[in-house]
Amino acid sequence: MSNTTLSVMPFGGLRENGKNMYAVTVDEDIFILDAGLKYPESDLLGVDVVIPDFQYLVEHQDKVAGIFLTHGHADAIGALPYLLSEMSVPVFGSEITIELAKLAIEAEPLTKDFNDYHIVRGDQEVEFGDVTVSFFETTHTIPESLGIVIGTPEGQIVYTGDFKFDTTASPYYRTDLLRLAEIGRKGVKALLIDAAGTANIGQSAHESEIATYIYDGMHHHKGRIIVAAVASNIQRIQQVIDASYKVGRKIVLSGNDLEKVVRTALRLKKLSLPVPENELFVSLKNMAKLTPEETVILETGKMGEPIRHLQRMAHGDDRSIQIQKGDLVFITTTPSTAMEGIVARTRDSLFRAGADVKQISTDLKSSGHASKNDFQFMLNLLKPENVIPVQGEYRVLNAAAHAAKEVGYTEAHTFILKNGDNLQLTAEPVLTGSIQVGSTMIDGSGVGDIGSIVLNDRRILSEDGVLIAVVTIDRKKKKVVAAPKIDSRGFVYVKTSRDLMHEAGELVQNTVADGIKNTKEFDWGNLKNSVRDVLGKYLYEQTRRKPVILPVIMEANQNGRRRKKPKSAHADNQPNQGNAPTPAVNVNQPAQTGDGEAKKKRRPRRRKPKNPATVAPVATQEN
Repeated sequence: MSNTTLSVMPFGGLRENGKNMYAVTVDEDIFILDAGLKYPESDLLGVDVVIPDFQYLVEHQDKVAGIFLTHGHADAIGALPYLLSEMSVPVFGSEITIELAKLAIEAEPLTKDFNDYHIVRGDQEVEFGDVTVSFFETTHTIPESLGIVIGTPEGQIVYTGDFKFDTTASPYYRTDLLRLAEIGRKGVKALLIDAAGTANIGQSAHESEIATYIYDGMHHHKGRIIVAAVASNIQRIQQVIDASYKVGRKIVLSGNDLEKVVRTALRLKKLSLPVPENELFVSLKNMAKLTPEETVILETGKMGEPIRHLQRMAHGDDRSIQIQKGDLVFITTTPSTAMEGIVARTRDSLFRAGADVKQISTDLKSSGHASKNDFQFMLNLLKPENVIPVQGEYRVLNAAAHAAKEVGYTEAHTFILKNGDNLQLTAEPVLTGSIQVGSTMIDGSGVGDIGSIVLNDRRILSEDGVLIAVVTIDRKKKKVVAAPKIDSRGFVYVKTSRDLMHEAGELVQNTVADGIKNTKEFDWGNLKNSVRDVLGKYLYEQTRRKPVILPVIMEANQNGRRRKKPKSAHADNQPNQGNAPTPAVNVNQPAQTGDGEAKKKRRPRRRKPKNPATVAPVATQEN
């Protein structure tokens, strides 16, 4: 009887959309499955992307055997540059997955020299002592998607990654059903299974139907066509290429991310062109040479997320492309629930700008994820002892648990986990505790320095604006030497609120005057806090709003010392400027709005990776 200990711990992807990251521990070895990001929801103001909090893995990096990737979408590979800046471990994935991961990793200064990549196929396995990691081909919207099998003396742990079943799938997209059946025959201890589509009723459309839908939409439109797609959705890009060629249009690629993905896919022969490249693609700067009837603009926006970029185009904020009357905007992405409000507002803006809008997810049931039927079919193929639905909000995971119950699984063997839970896979699996696993927010070059305090300040600024009060004092004479100046941004319109501004100025002057008269020992912080308290109470009484209040208190230098005249050839001819006081701004003047939860960016700790693992083909029957 083996004494191998097995456990599963999710770091992202549960009770949320995206940010997939799971750790499987076999005795002392940790196998990381995916390292993805998610795009921020509307309440995360100014945040670019969100990645898992993987501090626990960094602290145990000497036990990490490797990172295993299922596919090349951002929700599976987007956090890799940040993770690899903290640890140096081997990365495994299919050819195109590795190449797309490299685009992100090499763009980051701290990881640009990383080169421990291992390309694997669906018929290969990698040995780590008593543990064997093997793979199987799945169907998704990007070529060479793989599921992952961790073979241990106690049984197999399987992670499907994003998958669906599609009998019309083309090469590079087909599911290896025979391999799945063989995995099932060997026995599966636990299955981490994609649940993202299980809450949807009915079967998703086949990709051949979607290709026909895109062609029909292009064929019947006479003006410009703008296609919004996720940059790494290579299958959708192929469908746009094929339809554009058939209707006699040329394609303008909008966005550096999209160009890099297309170039990479072409180089690896995962995209096929019906004609030479220069006969199909037109650069953005030459777009004006095309007539509307021969133009298709393929846009993906910043970081491959197209919806917000469509908003900019509709509002005229994009320098290169503005929505025109007669345009057809083709939204080929399937938005998550959290994005539905943004998509609805974007559609409204596009219609206002004069465009016609078609959205694939409203006309067809399109998804790259398993439907409820697909989910249950995978359970029947693999026959796992324990089912762990992953990828999705709680309602989605709950729907998946009900789907598992319909094919015979009990609550004792179906687990709706949350990020940070530690599920021990003993004879009767049990939760042995949980660690605190949050989210790390990326804002520009800042990693993890945005917390709830900063986000709350941003929310207040977006709702109630800011009011700035500037006042100059003489500390020695204990008096205010210049009347306060009050300015507002996003709070009230100053020209129509003169009485409010005047009263606010008098309050500031009286509060500061009292503060410097009645204080034996001068304290800048106390003085500014007094201004904030008095002004905040008054403004709320008058407007029922709570703006961010920034008191700026300056000290006038009136010690009687004459300033030196600048040396100049014409200094003697210049009039005497007198002894005007020189205001000196105190360094403590900005409001204290820092984030107490901010983390310092950690310096990367490199370690020598383990000896390269041996890669061998799996002994399986030919398909």
